[in-house]
Amino acid sequence: MSPEIYQQVGSQLVWLLTAAWLLPLLGFLVEIFGGYWSSRTSKAPAYIAVGCIGSGFVLSLIAVCVWMNATDFVPWKVAETHDVHVTAEVDHDDHAHDHADHKHGEGEEAHEHGHADHGESHANEPYKKAFAGTFYRLGKFGSLNITLDWYIDGLTVLMFAMVTLIATCIHVFAIGYMSDELTEHYEDHFVHTKDGGHFHRVGRFYRFFAYLSLFCFSMLGLVLAGNIFQVFIFWELVGLCSYLLIGFYVERHSASTAANKAFIMNRVGDFGFLIGLMIIWTWFGVFQFAETNPETIGETGLFQMVRNAEGEIVSHGEGAEKTVVLQARQGMHLQQEGNESTIPYWLLVVAGLGIFAGCVGKSAQFPLQTWLPDAMEGPTPVSALVHSATMVAAGVYLVGRFYPMFTEEVLLVIAYAGCITLFIGATIAVVATDIKKVLAYSTISQLGYMMLALGLGGWLAGLFHLITHAFFKSLMFLCSGSVIHGCHHEQEMTKMGGLYKKMPITCWTMFIGVVAISGLAIPLVTIPGFGAAALSGYHSKDAIVATALSFSGLNPLHSMLFFIPLITAGITAFYMFRMWFMTFFGTPRDQDVYDHAHESPRLMTAPLFVLAFFAAFCAAGGENGPLAQLILSTEPTHVAGGVEAGGIIGLNLPSHHQIHEVHSAAGSFALLAALIGTLLAYLLYSLKVVDTNMMKNQGRAIHEFLTEKWMFDELYDWMWVRPVHVVSSWAVAFDKYVLDAFLHFLSRMVVLVAVWDRKFDEVVVDRIVNVFGETTYSMGRSLRAVQTGRIRQYVTFIALSVVSLFILLFVFLPR
Repeated sequence: MSPEIYQQVGSQLVWLLTAAWLLPLLGFLVEIFGGYWSSRTSKAPAYIAVGCIGSGFVLSLIAVCVWMNATDFVPWKVAETHDVHVTAEVDHDDHAHDHADHKHGEGEEAHEHGHADHGESHANEPYKKAFAGTFYRLGKFGSLNITLDWYIDGLTVLMFAMVTLIATCIHVFAIGYMSDELTEHYEDHFVHTKDGGHFHRVGRFYRFFAYLSLFCFSMLGLVLAGNIFQVFIFWELVGLCSYLLIGFYVERHSASTAANKAFIMNRVGDFGFLIGLMIIWTWFGVFQFAETNPETIGETGLFQMVRNAEGEIVSHGEGAEKTVVLQARQGMHLQQEGNESTIPYWLLVVAGLGIFAGCVGKSAQFPLQTWLPDAMEGPTPVSALVHSATMVAAGVYLVGRFYPMFTEEVLLVIAYAGCITLFIGATIAVVATDIKKVLAYSTISQLGYMMLALGLGGWLAGLFHLITHAFFKSLMFLCSGSVIHGCHHEQEMTKMGGLYKKMPITCWTMFIGVVAISGLAIPLVTIPGFGAAALSGYHSKDAIVATALSFSGLNPLHSMLFFIPLITAGITAFYMFRMWFMTFFGTPRDQDVYDHAHESPRLMTAPLFVLAFFAAFCAAGGENGPLAQLILSTEPTHVAGGVEAGGIIGLNLPSHHQIHEVHSAAGSFALLAALIGTLLAYLLYSLKVVDTNMMKNQGRAIHEFLTEKWMFDELYDWMWVRPVHVVSSWAVAFDKYVLDAFLHFLSRMVVLVAVWDRKFDEVVVDRIVNVFGETTYSMGRSLRAVQTGRIRQYVTFIALSVVSLFILLFVFLPR
């Protein structure tokens, strides 16, 4: 791509996406500062918020079109031998940079990523289709520039379109859902005062939409950021917004506690993020992701420093002595004072684990997953936004964006964290009875699937599922909000049943989301050009299971990374259809709830239709469709060919060709598991062939264990809270019996000294002063005899004085 075309397209993209990014901030400022100017019953703040985020979606859509046109994007991949086979190469010779030949330095070097020749697997060149630049330089510290950068590629424009579209639907839904806040006198029935009444406050309609706007601004800023330090800034702002929204009903103890829990647990993960940042600052001196401008040949970003043009990590040595040679843009090794610039391999691993630690907190991965279910204390539109397109998506997005920096050791940790998380979340969802809690644990499980895929080398599969999940999960959360609204804020499924007659739109739009997340398809039926007859979730989950099967074949020691997600696929279908059957079918379990239930107004059901459409068809064509191909355009170079014996641990990562070879088998296994789970849910909760209460009583220990969320809260209470309390009690005792005793001793000494000082003052000092006073007084009394006040006496004294002076002068002066 010529520098002129690069500058022109880059300028168009950055203006479009910057406007889409800043519009929610403008809405926030108007809403938060203009909220008091109008009545609290006005919907103007909501209209402003919807207008800003809706305009952002339009601008994002235009940016997608501009990017596609500039990179000659081909939306449909023609499959040659399999309907879901995909290759990573898209030929863009007219828009390519010329890479200089890679030159090796002296000495023996090892290339960590030995790419096998698999014929159909071709390396992608993501930097040829990316645009990067700087908004503003904040300062320079030595060789480190602190700047506000932007980085735009296929993943950026896709995330912008997804976030703004889903956020727009949620904003519109929230206008109806939060309408009870349109009052000057809001009565909170979940907060009780000391006199037994309910808590009263003013409505916060405008504040809710202001927080939503700031939340969207933060997430879009994170996606647009062109360096990891800038990502961290918006990372923290996303956390702050989640704290404000989760604790929106701050007077409720459960809400304020949940907000604190989310905020604190994310700070635990962010401590690791800071460690990663410090290592990057110290050893790389660069925060920028990559430099793609043809006019700045020679400058490098983090990704280009770690991997050469072929996507390989060049290293020296073995074991603990292993070092990574940092690369220059042209493939030459970076030089510092005549020596190659290197970083110890173990430090690169620590940096990757540090960044991933931040993602563990943000995306609620094991062992920091316990905050996400409690986040359901916020209003349902908040839950929909947090669980689909913003906060939890940020962690998965960052793993995908920072993928070139991760070594095989880091990827294996990511895979196991995801595998453990997906199983824990799914098993707890099986026994949950709160409709929002079921979806919350489902989110934890699905995020685990995404992390698992990324850790196994399935970069496409992980981000593919991120997008499809965003649509069907936001759909199901809004459907749950519609149910809660229609049932007058009742969330327990044990009080529902038979609601499909009262809420047909909500019922069948949620059915689309349930089928999508379950990964169901019509067996043995394919649609020409579109692949399997299935909804979006089937395609993305199929890709994850195929990646896991291929990985387990290459690494038999880690075969559980295939079996656990396969079993969990069946569990997912079971608990999702359990939720659907318990809510909408069977006889009403609470007649009062059923009698007062009603369908939500059109303002709330219209977004359900939009999201249902995308939940069903956003992944049309599977891995050969537009969505997958758009994601593939950004895939790091080293992914397509796989890895043979990579890292110190000798891990093998599958290539596209190897995944393709097992795709049909993996798809069949996943579909079979999903069908079994669906059938079990139908038998138990629709036909009720077995009394589930009896099953619960027979397995009471397991049921209680799952109901208590694997006892993680109790475990953390035992590991952290109680020890802190013990140490605190020691500190209190030390303060009371040592510090306080010492201070009391000093106080008594001061009092004692003060007593003796008083006595000295009274006996000595006061006595001396009194003696002088008494003497002066006595002399004064003696002189009172001559101070009579009689003029005759004074004249006599004067005459006598004059005569006396005359006699003295006469006697003593010389004559």
